Amino acid sequence: MTVLTQRAGAPPAKRALTRRGRPAGTIAPYLFVAPALLLFAAFKLYPIAWSFWLSLFRTDGALQTFAGAANYRRLVADPLFWTALGNTGIILLVQVPLMLALAMGLAVALNSPLLRFKGFIRLGFFMPMVTGLVAYGLLFAILLNPQSGLVNWALGLAGVDPVPWLTDGLWAKIAVGLALTWHYTGYNAVIYLARLQALPKDHYDAAAVDGAGAWHRFRHVTLPGLRPVMLLTLVMSTIGTLQLFDEPYVMTGGGPDNNTMTLGLYLYANGFRYFDFGYASAIAYALAVIIGILGVVQFKFLGDKP
Repeated sequence: MTVLTQRAGAPPAKRALTRRGRPAGTIAPYLFVAPALLLFAAFKLYPIAWSFWLSLFRTDGALQTFAGAANYRRLVADPLFWTALGNTGIILLVQVPLMLALAMGLAVALNSPLLRFKGFIRLGFFMPMVTGLVAYGLLFAILLNPQSGLVNWALGLAGVDPVPWLTDGLWAKIAVGLALTWHYTGYNAVIYLARLQALPKDHYDAAAVDGAGAWHRFRHVTLPGLRPVMLLTLVMSTIGTLQLFDEPYVMTGGGPDNNTMTLGLYLYANGFRYFDFGYASAIAYALAVIIGILGVVQFKFLGDKP
């Protein structure tokens, strides 16, 4: 059998070229990703671009007229928009840190070598996450009903007066925050737990040899190790809270007196209740800008330092 070898110093063999002069085989990868790119363009890029174009129009009944930046100027002067933004900001600043702190403590507890039946307990804390948003919103609306809810009934047995969970502005915000905390704490705890189990045990052993107590090990070993997932959960929770819709829609409908009106709920009301799609699109883009700014700030202060 004859074996062909390339002579030393000879130029390498050239790859076959297509008719347009490109190396053969470079088109194949694009053909494989083309279906995904087409779907992304059809169901992501096109709606985003169309929404921006729609935000430049004013809706008058069935008639749409080009208005330029009028919807964005209206946004700045709209008191209900600022009310919705304020309500969303309060939930973000109060509920998200509390939820993530609970998730971190829960993850540390679930990672304890002294804990028995770990798999069953972890599953129990994660189960709320698989509950549908509307389903658990209705569940909390029933439990926290001021007149016939199970929570007020239990408080009555303890001698506590009924709490106006869904009929008072402050308590309605607390009710929404409780629902969010119940639903998402276990999910974030599982993320923290996965990171905890990946931390090298040598670091804890070295800290123990140096005389570090449980608090110092948590502060100087656990927290730095959790930093990447802390950023991840904070960014995801921030985005999710700014888009909050299902819980206030099901539990309070944005009331009482717009005290639980969120940006997502206000966007929905303008788009699908008043059919003012131009203004709803402007709200959507304002929300996207807010999310982008907060994301940049969070990466700036919590991201890896060079």
